[in-house]
Amino acid sequence: MLRRLHHTQPDAFTFTPANLAWAQGQITKYPEGRQASAVIPLLWRAQEQEGWISRPALESVADMLSMDYIRVLEVASFYFMFQLQPVGSVAHIQVCGTTSCMICGAEDLMAVCQQKIAAKPHDLSVDGRFSWEEVECLGSCSNAPMAQIGKDYYEDLTAKRFGEILDELAAGRVPIPGPQNGRYAAEPVKGLTSLTEYDSGRTQYNASVQAAVDIGDTIKRIDGTEVPLVMPWLNGRKKAAATPVKAKTTKPKQPKATKPTKPKATVTAKVSPADGQPAGLSAARDSGADDLKMIKGVGPKLENLLNSMGYFHFDQIADWRANDVAWVDENLKGFKGRVSRDNWVDQARSLARGEETAFSKKAAKDGIYDK
Repeated sequence: MLRRLHHTQPDAFTFTPANLAWAQGQITKYPEGRQASAVIPLLWRAQEQEGWISRPALESVADMLSMDYIRVLEVASFYFMFQLQPVGSVAHIQVCGTTSCMICGAEDLMAVCQQKIAAKPHDLSVDGRFSWEEVECLGSCSNAPMAQIGKDYYEDLTAKRFGEILDELAAGRVPIPGPQNGRYAAEPVKGLTSLTEYDSGRTQYNASVQAAVDIGDTIKRIDGTEVPLVMPWLNGRKKAAATPVKAKTTKPKQPKATKPTKPKATVTAKVSPADGQPAGLSAARDSGADDLKMIKGVGPKLENLLNSMGYFHFDQIADWRANDVAWVDENLKGFKGRVSRDNWVDQARSLARGEETAFSKKAAKDGIYDK
């Protein structure tokens, strides 16, 4: 199946503070340089927040993980759990259409979706509150036919009961998930015929359904406020910050000048030429810092890092030689090799001359970054 980004996209995406803190916490699970390993959980959190993966959400995750956009798109388009188009604001219905369910009446359930939601899968209902699709085996074959709504299974369905469930959701109620014919989990409808000693002392519903009932809202998407955020893999149970971690910027000491210096050549004092770092500035020139995000491969986080190292202008990067590039490539914490990989120097030379690059033209037109 061909999966592409939806033709209509929102202007921007921003994680909520709680979800941003959660995402930053996930990134800390992985060693430096391996942040891309967090791509699936971050995409999933973005989908939980918005209901689907938009292009701005995809690019935001890519920037957080220093990944090329195409790499994140490859992940999002490969796994069918990621929705690449808007879904219903109340619920997205996933009807299992694999062998057991198909034999037991899945087509009747899909007919109900076509009648009550939309004629075609992935189309929104007229009021925008519901959407549906056919999916592959959801692993509840003994309770066929079934559908997943939100995070819960609705099993042992009939077309009539399925229609009632959709009506309940439309009315603002949340029907109890699990088997709809009265049986407990996947046990016989008439009850246990063996191992009956295990029948006492259990909860009213099977564990997953009981948890859903206890929560009281099975179709609610995760918003980051469910439980206190902890990161036990860092200093015991250290809490994650709820705001972005910005690159630290310290004001460098001014060098003692023995003779007049050119205004644009004020060099940071924290790294001397002997250390191999290309010359930087203590602050942007009076004209203001250039928008370094117009260089392909530089996102907001990298721009902050470059500024903290003393680089604010295109012409500074344009002047880097091979040994300068090698030093910066090695010392971009978390972004090693980015200068060479995306050829910043050639891009910066064009931008310093007032020319547009293919990327800067696209970035300006599509508003890739909020400025």
